[in-house]
Amino acid sequence: MFGFLKRKIKEFITGTKKEIEKETKEEKGPGERAIERAEKEIREKTKKEEKEKVEEKPKEKSEKKEAIEEFEEKGKKEKLEEKEEKEAEEKRDGLFTRFKKIFVSKKLGEDDFNNFFDKLELILIENNVALEAIDALRENLRKELVGKEIKRKELEKEIENALKNAISSLLIDSFDLIEKIKTELKEKKPYVIVFFGINGSGKTTTIAKIAYMLKTHNITSVLAAADTFRAASIEQLEKHGKNLGIEVIKQKYGADPAAVAFDAIAHAKAKAIDTVLIDTAGRMHTKTDLLREMEKICRVAKPSLKIFVGEAITGNDAVEQAKAFNETVGIDAIILTKADVDEKGGATISVSHVTKKPILFLGVGQEYGDLKRFNKKEILEKIFD
Repeated sequence: MFGFLKRKIKEFITGTKKEIEKETKEEKGPGERAIERAEKEIREKTKKEEKEKVEEKPKEKSEKKEAIEEFEEKGKKEKLEEKEEKEAEEKRDGLFTRFKKIFVSKKLGEDDFNNFFDKLELILIENNVALEAIDALRENLRKELVGKEIKRKELEKEIENALKNAISSLLIDSFDLIEKIKTELKEKKPYVIVFFGINGSGKTTTIAKIAYMLKTHNITSVLAAADTFRAASIEQLEKHGKNLGIEVIKQKYGADPAAVAFDAIAHAKAKAIDTVLIDTAGRMHTKTDLLREMEKICRVAKPSLKIFVGEAITGNDAVEQAKAFNETVGIDAIILTKADVDEKGGATISVSHVTKKPILFLGVGQEYGDLKRFNKKEILEKIFD
């Protein structure tokens, strides 16, 4: 998961460090010569002053000699000389430390940042990160890096941490679906979930995975075959229901999907079933008329939760689909399928920021148990560690 993105970001961070170090080294030559000149001037000035003292003030020299002899008698001559040498070195070091600081640290300016981010932007686009997310990353990184003085030896780590924090800010923390359902069942039953997504996104299989997960937590459910348009859609859901031992409510192909949803909810109420999981026909996010049908289902079913299901590997397409469904029916959460084979990670990074909705789960296989709860910390570790 995210192998391609991880490799590209690592190459970028390492390359950025080398470029900045190269620029610093190019600046370092004349700077070092300035330090050497300053050091030489100070030494020459010190020698000249000492010579003048010897020539112009023999009496002071004599007094100094007597003082030295006195210290010699007390065995302290070496200590005095060491003290004088140390004081001279401290004076010189004070100046040289200020000079050398220029070359052991780097303060990133606006031009440095723009050059840095232009290269990062190409990597993000290559990995299907949405433009809205890229713009947000740019602003978050600018706040963290521009004007900040960074030590050269810490440069790579500082860039990595800034990028990690910027990506983290795009990801919305998930909530615990099981706990949410259990809490709301105390007030109202059944808990109704409607699933949206285009054909081929793995929506029906994801519904079966959710049903399996609910069953493992002793939460009962019924499946509503409200996709009355796609051939074999009802049979597919019935097969999952049979495998899981869960009843499926259906009508004929061409029937009103909202009517199927209504029947499933009525059945759940009559049988005291905890949840209703409603499958819907795949709708292309560009087909406004078909999306409007989803609005009717929501008006009739009055769902407790509306979940968009999209393929992680489709990148920006998944983001645009989620955005369209959110604008039409107002989704509450997201599930991304095929995340286990997603090498780029663009949809995972982008979709929460664009829709302002959390990712609940990632589909990581074909088995019913292959549904992994979204964890922001784990995602960042996969990209950076």
